[in-house]
Amino acid sequence: MGIQRNGFSHLTASAAALLIVSAPLYLSRSAWSQTAPIKIIVPAPAGGVADVLTRLLGEQIRRSQGRTMVIENRPGATTVIGTEAVARATNDGTTLLVNAPPAFVIIPHLRRLNYDPLTSFEPVCNLVRFPTVIVVNSAAPYRTLADLISAARAKPDELTLASIGPASLTHIGFERLKRGANIKMIFVPYAGAAPAVNALLGNHVTSYFGNYADVSEQLKAGHLRALAVASRTRIDLLPDVLTVAESGYPDYDVEGWFGLFAPAKTPKETVSELAGWFTAAMQVPDVRTKLAGIGLYPIEMCGADFGAFIREQYEEYGRVIREVHFKVR
Repeated sequence: MGIQRNGFSHLTASAAALLIVSAPLYLSRSAWSQTAPIKIIVPAPAGGVADVLTRLLGEQIRRSQGRTMVIENRPGATTVIGTEAVARATNDGTTLLVNAPPAFVIIPHLRRLNYDPLTSFEPVCNLVRFPTVIVVNSAAPYRTLADLISAARAKPDELTLASIGPASLTHIGFERLKRGANIKMIFVPYAGAAPAVNALLGNHVTSYFGNYADVSEQLKAGHLRALAVASRTRIDLLPDVLTVAESGYPDYDVEGWFGLFAPAKTPKETVSELAGWFTAAMQVPDVRTKLAGIGLYPIEMCGADFGAFIREQYEEYGRVIREVHFKVR
């Protein structure tokens, strides 16, 4: 028995040293789990679908967990700037990333980066999937994708297609469509969805290829017309619009997702807790209704399953990039 002094056991020197060494770890985890603000970097402009998604989930987590959630938009270089920032961040769970496929499964095949998409992050959860669509101004003469393709064949290198890019998911999808349809159209990249859609509304470009969520309000208002759904299956929000595959290009599928990531070597307990918070937030009926309204469908694929999915996507898009001889100009 140790000697009792003022209600405490006398500690040996070695035990006391162990306690001192261990204390910062326990204090750090306690601070993270109770008080530290969490910053989520969105490497895209404010107002876009990634920003809306992150703010919606962040607000729900603030309400349910009492945590301060700071959303920071850090766009640039097709999301690479914000992604690199999180790869360099402290791995204590207080800096996270919400991002889409390009930074993980496309751009690494095209140029050297200051991060490795497969080792520089801890995949927390694949949050949502989102369909992509090809649309035109409602005043345009094109009613179907076949109409647009016929016009492109009749006028090589005259018609244009706007999208975010370069090296975005839809840019790759456009190159696949050009190759499959044997057409020549000009790709016009924009830094974000909003300026690209505005260009289409102003008749500065012929068409736009992007997320349904980015054009949903303009479609509902009748300012834009959907020609095709680029995802593998039709979407309930556009039940009468054919998919690209149904339009004569079998196996065509361009569907996006938004995932949540932490820096590599973030403690597994922290990653698991974060996954629980975000999946719970997406189960809230009001949140699910708002997500559905902008064409976002919860996936809730977390941890190792999400990591395996990223690796599969990385390999698949590498193959597609080689097949279409894709290069960023």
